Amino acid sequence: MSGQSAAAAAVADAHRREWALVLAATVRTAGDLDLAEECVQEAYAAALRSWPRDGVPGNPAAWLTTAARRRAIDVIRRELALRSKLPLLVEPEEAAADGAPDRLLDEEVEEPGDAVPDERLRLVFTCCHPALAPEAQLALTLRLVCGVPTGDVARALLVSEATMAARITRAKKKISGARIPYRVPRPAELPDRLRAVLGVIHLLFTTGHTAPSGAELVRAGLVERALHLARMLRELMPDEPEVRGLLALLLATDARRATRVDAAGRLLPLEEQDRARWDRAAIAEAHELVVAGLRGGMPGRYLLQAAIASLYAQAPSYEATDWAQAVLLYDRLLAVWPSPVVALNRAVPLAMVAGPEAALAQVEWLEREPGLAAYQYLPAVKADLLRRCGRAAEARQAYERALALTANEAERAFLRDRLAAVG
Repeated sequence: MSGQSAAAAAVADAHRREWALVLAATVRTAGDLDLAEECVQEAYAAALRSWPRDGVPGNPAAWLTTAARRRAIDVIRRELALRSKLPLLVEPEEAAADGAPDRLLDEEVEEPGDAVPDERLRLVFTCCHPALAPEAQLALTLRLVCGVPTGDVARALLVSEATMAARITRAKKKISGARIPYRVPRPAELPDRLRAVLGVIHLLFTTGHTAPSGAELVRAGLVERALHLARMLRELMPDEPEVRGLLALLLATDARRATRVDAAGRLLPLEEQDRARWDRAAIAEAHELVVAGLRGGMPGRYLLQAAIASLYAQAPSYEATDWAQAVLLYDRLLAVWPSPVVALNRAVPLAMVAGPEAALAQVEWLEREPGLAAYQYLPAVKADLLRRCGRAAEARQAYERALALTANEAERAFLRDRLAAVG
């Protein structure tokens, strides 16, 4: 590989792995989300020019962070007179302090009284500002902090890409126009933002566990980032049952990662996966978290989802899964989180308990839900149930509909195989 190609590959790898960390550090200097994003983009562009000539640095994240923060300081110094017109992402007294940009350039400086010690988790809490609508908090944080492409954020939230882009733009304009004092939240403010932060981490994991688009089924970088954030959140708020539940859900789900595709990259459904290769340590940790969380009283959505994932993970085989218990857990989950996606997922164990016809009736009822109109898993589940009912012609139509809605190539190949099997 040439020096130019090696440098370009290193920049691309740093973009996947370090974007959130570099942006989080730059925000604390820039004091403005748009300015920080612009400076980070310029730092990556500078790396493309510099690294082929000077070599890839030993610590790419530190190089990029320094470049981005210096660029932010240059802008702040030139526009110091206009600082009062910029939306703040740091404490007002910090932004107004003489020499603050120079002081913040020192990588070792930590702000006194920071409630959130992890840089990336701190920025997630900061962006989940209660003045923004919940969907705007999720979209803005996933796109800017976590680096998830706008199209994938849209797929994760079941809206069009144009709608998602407009939502992100409106959120950024509200920060600027309303002069929202964005700053690192104080300890007393963390519980009010917890629900949004949990949602961000869960969606980040979901977009990594099954990539909404592209050739690979899993985006390991996003999965690892979500697990890191979940663990940091557990350290920060160890007594919150839903924090335990989220970490348990991620652990139990990710424990199957090595077996979800075969050597050729073909997607393997749950019943075909080699359970001997599942991460038993992660499954055991998840089970302990679930048991401890359930002792705390009425479980929430993440704890119940974790209980379901743990039930699947602990079963000795697909056939030996306690499907009746899974249906009951889904019923409890629907009571606290009446989501049509949850109702669709419930159809899988229901088919094992009551038969595919009963589950198919539930799926056909869910087709009336406008929010699921573009959700590829609805026709995919329907197709499988129709196939099991012996209704091959209708199954083909449903598989074709699922194919039209699916952008991940591994999932598309799986659907094509199923389509051929009923064809």
